Amino acid sequence: LRKRPKPSLLYGDKVKPLTSEQVARLQVQGCDASDWSRIYAVEGFNWSAVQRTRFQGTCVLGSFRETHDIAPGVRVPSGIYNAMLVNCEVGSNCLIRDVGLLANYVIAEGAAICSVCEMRASGQSAFGNSVEIVVGPETGERAICAFAELDLPLASQLALAPAESQVRVAYNNLLSRYLENIALDHGYVGPKASVRACRRLCDVWIGEGAVVEGATAITNSTILSSRDEPTHIGDGAEIHDSLIQWGCAVASGALVEKSLLTEHSHAERHAKVQHSILGPNTSVGEGEITSALLGPFVAAHHESLIIAAIWPDGKGNLGYGANVGSNHTSKAPDQEIWPGEGMFFGLGVNIKFPGNFEAAPYSIIASGVTTLPQKVEFPFSLINSPSRVFEGVSPAFNEIVPGWAISNNLYALVRNETKYADRNRARRTPIRTEVFRPDIIGLVREARDRLAKAPQKSPARPDEPVLYFEKDIPGLGKNYLLESNRTRAIEAYSFVMRFYALRGFYRHLMKAGVDDGRFRQIEERLHELTEMAESAHAMRTLRQELPGKAVRELLEIWIEHHRQLVESICSSKARDDERGARIITDYAAFHRPAAEDKVVRNLVAQQEEIEKRIKAWFAQ
Repeated sequence: LRKRPKPSLLYGDKVKPLTSEQVARLQVQGCDASDWSRIYAVEGFNWSAVQRTRFQGTCVLGSFRETHDIAPGVRVPSGIYNAMLVNCEVGSNCLIRDVGLLANYVIAEGAAICSVCEMRASGQSAFGNSVEIVVGPETGERAICAFAELDLPLASQLALAPAESQVRVAYNNLLSRYLENIALDHGYVGPKASVRACRRLCDVWIGEGAVVEGATAITNSTILSSRDEPTHIGDGAEIHDSLIQWGCAVASGALVEKSLLTEHSHAERHAKVQHSILGPNTSVGEGEITSALLGPFVAAHHESLIIAAIWPDGKGNLGYGANVGSNHTSKAPDQEIWPGEGMFFGLGVNIKFPGNFEAAPYSIIASGVTTLPQKVEFPFSLINSPSRVFEGVSPAFNEIVPGWAISNNLYALVRNETKYADRNRARRTPIRTEVFRPDIIGLVREARDRLAKAPQKSPARPDEPVLYFEKDIPGLGKNYLLESNRTRAIEAYSFVMRFYALRGFYRHLMKAGVDDGRFRQIEERLHELTEMAESAHAMRTLRQELPGKAVRELLEIWIEHHRQLVESICSSKARDDERGARIITDYAAFHRPAAEDKVVRNLVAQQEEIEKRIKAWFAQ
C-alpha cells in the first residue's frame, strides 16, 4: 500500500478527479464535500451508487456494480449510502452504509461496512504490533513484545530467554525491522471483509474475509484473516492492543486486552484474556486468563482462573472454579506456574505458587484439592486429597498416585489423541497429538528409575503402610506416596514403555515392506533394522525393556500388550456405565455403552487388524 504511486493507495495513478457533471449528480443525491477537487474516482465510477454522503479531505471512490449479501436471503447493491468519509479510499464493489464516521481508512474491494458508529485511524499506527505482553510473573521479567504473525514455538522460546540472551537480541532486531515495514498512517479493511453493527473501531487492521459483527469496541489491534480461514469477531466483543490470527473467534462479550490469539483459538461467553498468548485451538469461555502463555488445545471454561502460567505444551483443561492460582506473595505478584502437557485441573482446585508440573504431563489434580508450592516430576499422576490421616504427616499434604492415568484412565489418553488430531485446524504450527512419544517416554523412564531406587522403609507403626516423601523419592513434591502405589506405578510405567517400543517396532516392520513378503528376510536382519529405524528412540527402548527377544517373540508380546490396552480402556469406560446405572435409573437408555463407544470400537478394530496382519507375516 505504501509503495503505490499517488494519489491512490489502492489504484495508484489510475484515478482521476471527479468531473463537474459527476459532482453535480452527487450533489443532487444529497452528497457534499469540503473540497470536490480532492475527490477522485476510478474509470467507470457510477455516481448513482453514492447517496447522502459527506466527504472531507482526500477520498478515492471505486466502481460499484455488484451486490452484497447482508443477511440470509437479503441482497443489496454495493455503494456508499448515508455516511461521512474523511480521507478514505473505498474500493470497487464495496458497501458503505449508515456509518457515522469513517476516517483515514483504506477499504479494499468487495468489503462491507454497515451500521457502524465510528471507525477511524488516528495517524501513524502499528495496529497493536510490538504490544508488550507480560506472561508469567506479573512483574514483567518474561514480557514479550509481540507481532501479528508470532507463532507459539517462538513465543515459548522468548518466554524462557533472559533479556540479554542472543535470541532476545535477535528477536528485537527483527521486530524493529518489522515495525518499520508495517506502520501505516491509515487503517485498512481487506477484500471481502465485513464490519457490521459495531460501535467503535480505532486503529484496526482487518484482513481479508474477516467478519466483525456487533463488536462493542476494537482499538489498536490487528485481525489477520483469509478467505479460507476467516476470523470472526462477534456480539459484545471488546479487543484492545491485541493481535488476532487467522481463523480465531472473539464473541459473546469476551474481553481481550494486550494479548495474542494464535491461529484458530477462541474467546467467548464473557471470557477475559489479558496479557496472554493463546496457542492454536485453545478455547476460553467464561474463564479468566491473565499473564499466561497457553499452548494448543487448552480448555478454560466455567468461571475458572489461570494466571502467571507458562504452559507451552498445552492440551489441558480447567474445570469450573479452578483457581490456578496464587501468584501474589503479599510482597509482589512475582510467582508463576509451569503446568505439564495435558494437565487436568479439577473443579474448585486451589493451586499455590510457585508450581512446576512440566515433568508430570497428563496428570490430574482432583476436585477440591489445594496444593502447596511444589515441583512434581511423575507423569500421568493423580494428586488427590489424603485417603486418611497419618500421624506426623502435615494435613496440607496430598496423596500422589504416579502413573494413575495409565493404570486407571487410559481411555482419556487415547480419546485425547484422537480428539486433538480430528479437531486440529492449525496450518502453521506443528502440533504433536500422540501422547506416548520420545520426550514423554523419557520422563516416564526417569520417574520409574526414581521409584525403583526408593530406600527400604518400615512403617511408622505396625498398623500403618509405608509412606514416601520428597526426601525419599525426588519429584514427589508436597505429597506422600503409599508403598502399594509405588509398586503399581513401576508396573504402569514399565507397561507403557514396552507398549511404546513395541508399537514403534511394529510400525517399522510395516514400513520395511513386511506385507510384501519380506518377513523372513527382515527376521534375519533384526539388528540392522533397529539400527536403521527412523525412530531410533523406540528401538533403543525396545532393546532396553525386552532384550534378547526374537522378532516373533516381540510381535507376540506386542499383540498381548495391545490387547491389555484395549481391555484396560474397555473396563475404564465400563466402570462409568456401571456406576451411572446404579445411581441414575434410566442411565442405560441415554448413554452409549462401552462396547459401542467410538474410541473402544476403533481400538477393537485395530486389535483385530494387528492380529490378522501378524498372522499373515508368520505364515510367510
